Amino acid sequence: MPAWNTQVQQWIREGKLVVLGIAQEQHPNRCRLFAQWHKLNWQILHDPINVMGVRGVPIEIAIDEYGIVRSLKPDPKTFEKEFINKTFAPAKKDTSAKFEKTNRPDLNSLRRQAKQNRSSDAWRQLGDALVLWSAPFDVNEAIDAYTQAIQINPEDGDAHFRLGVCYLTRYESEHRLPTDFQSAVDHWTRARQIEPNQYIWRRRIEQYGPQATKPYPFYDWVLTAAREIRARGEKPVELRVLPTDSEITGPGGSPENQKLDVKPPDPQGRILRDQQHLILTEVTVIPPQIKPGGTIRVHMTLRPNEKRKAHWNNEAEPLKLWIDPPPGFKVQPQLLAAPQGNKPETSEPRHIEFELIAPDNAIGASKLSAYALYYVCEGVGGTCSFLRQDIPITIKVEQ
Repeated sequence: MPAWNTQVQQWIREGKLVVLGIAQEQHPNRCRLFAQWHKLNWQILHDPINVMGVRGVPIEIAIDEYGIVRSLKPDPKTFEKEFINKTFAPAKKDTSAKFEKTNRPDLNSLRRQAKQNRSSDAWRQLGDALVLWSAPFDVNEAIDAYTQAIQINPEDGDAHFRLGVCYLTRYESEHRLPTDFQSAVDHWTRARQIEPNQYIWRRRIEQYGPQATKPYPFYDWVLTAAREIRARGEKPVELRVLPTDSEITGPGGSPENQKLDVKPPDPQGRILRDQQHLILTEVTVIPPQIKPGGTIRVHMTLRPNEKRKAHWNNEAEPLKLWIDPPPGFKVQPQLLAAPQGNKPETSEPRHIEFELIAPDNAIGASKLSAYALYYVCEGVGGTCSFLRQDIPITIKVEQ
């Protein structure tokens, strides 16, 4: 887009060209930040569920003033001669054709049709309308609609992908369920199994997956963009959801075990367990299953329990995570620490990621043992404790 943007500016100023972009992006503010960074001065629409059915990007389409597609991949070198300065005639078959404005769909009508028709298409169309036309949309109703579509047709790859988008949307909201991130990944994985050549679906999984399968770093440009925008005297678009480490990290090799002198912080298990669940843990494994010798990336989020008014004690040691891989598995790193808050007491979620590689002879489900050590307090001015939480993780290896 940046290259095209530079070339088309003169034609836009002269009124010869109107540019419209459509981004298959889960997070619209990231798209807005990118557009601000590169000074893209044309409209960009947001298509998080890929309702267009795009199988790969980028796609450039040249459409004339009559709505006729003249090129599916215009050549920048010949674009001015073959499109900008060329006169096109209306379609011969129907010169009276007029463009009609698309009206907002009637959600109640779509609900009735879905219940009456009991078809996968009808339920998926209801889900699409909820996501695209109802702002802010009812994510729970959209999840139900796509789930109904899949129950009728388990091979509906579009419904699986869009259901995954909705699960991640809910996970990143205050209404999250602990399993939502894993549910999103599971449905994206199923969609890819149904249609392995779908580029958009594959990339959505890879941005959160292990380094060994990444084609490039997805969002390593975010910090650079914000810094350069501020240097121009502008305020960068604020990102509601910051990229995870996996979205910033680029391609890399397989993980290896750390040095042998790394020792577990609680080898005898003497630290008191967090029996009151002051810290709640969410674990997502990407991909959900691997082949022998494959690599997974584990996302772990630890959140203070709001119901118990729990919060981190940042005046003590940082949160640590120790991983004991199953026999034959390799993990990197084996001991991790999460950054602390900038105040003595904070309640932000803390995110930790690590990778694991399975041995070539691994088959079936294996248990990975991990535990977190942290200083946590209950209530305002309440008791602070140093606690341990054991976190079992299941790794699935299939032929």
